[in-house]
Amino acid sequence: MTAVAVLTGVMLVGGVLTAPFASASVRGGDGSSTSLLQRWLSWFGGGSQLASQPAAATISLPTSWPTAWPALPGVGGIGTAPGTAAPATTATAPAAPTSTGAPAGSGNGNCADVEIVFARGTGDLPGLGVLGTPLVSAIRSALPGRTVNAYGVNYAAEASQASAGPGATDMSRHVNAVAAACPGTKFVIGGYSQGATVTDIAIGIPFGTTTGETIPAGLASRVSAVVVFGNPLGILHQTIAQRSSVYGPKTKEFCNAGDAICGSAAGGNALAHLQYMSNGSVQQAAQFVAGKLAGS
Repeated sequence: MTAVAVLTGVMLVGGVLTAPFASASVRGGDGSSTSLLQRWLSWFGGGSQLASQPAAATISLPTSWPTAWPALPGVGGIGTAPGTAAPATTATAPAAPTSTGAPAGSGNGNCADVEIVFARGTGDLPGLGVLGTPLVSAIRSALPGRTVNAYGVNYAAEASQASAGPGATDMSRHVNAVAAACPGTKFVIGGYSQGATVTDIAIGIPFGTTTGETIPAGLASRVSAVVVFGNPLGILHQTIAQRSSVYGPKTKEFCNAGDAICGSAAGGNALAHLQYMSNGSVQQAAQFVAGKLAGS
């Protein structure tokens, strides 16, 4: 019962363990809870096939991943209270994004020097998310004297990961619209967990079977920096730097030791996927972005 008690209090975030789901499983709850626990144990257990596969061609991508952020006690504005249902917009249709960017056709009145376009992780509430919000703040602090707008990619962030393609389309269309309305604006794009997959697809790197629109090639030069955290592309033993000669040189990829979601060789530590917000990665990303924007 000790193991049960430990599992009962934890939560699922960005596709990893961070939600109070275990008690229903061990007490004979519905089948979905049981399969969710089994998927997590398979993903992070020492015998995880995904972590041990030697080559991308032999890997079978998961068809459904654990959900995220149904509750986070003690942190205001994130998730829902324990025992309550997650907002419908998390699993069905995307809600209005967080945006301070200029809409298409708005002219230059709302244009900024820099537009940050960030995709949240699986199950995170609509907007910039738990990682995108502090990242935007850190980038603004690292760019004194410059105006910075931010946009949270408007997509469902579903557990199945099938929403990554539509998310990429929204990211690409937003970049295209703001670029047309604001000729002097530079872009910083990125995402966390499934949001990193959104970013991959938007810059022309497919993942699994989901597809979406890409950022027009003519706008690539206006994307000054790309930052991703816990990118599932790592499951295929690949990086953006390896897959894209255009975006690779201006990309910073964060994959914590033990984070199986991004293919860490030491995969199996569930908490590793949740530490990007607190281990200095956000500050490192902001400094990287500031360096790429220097002189531009």
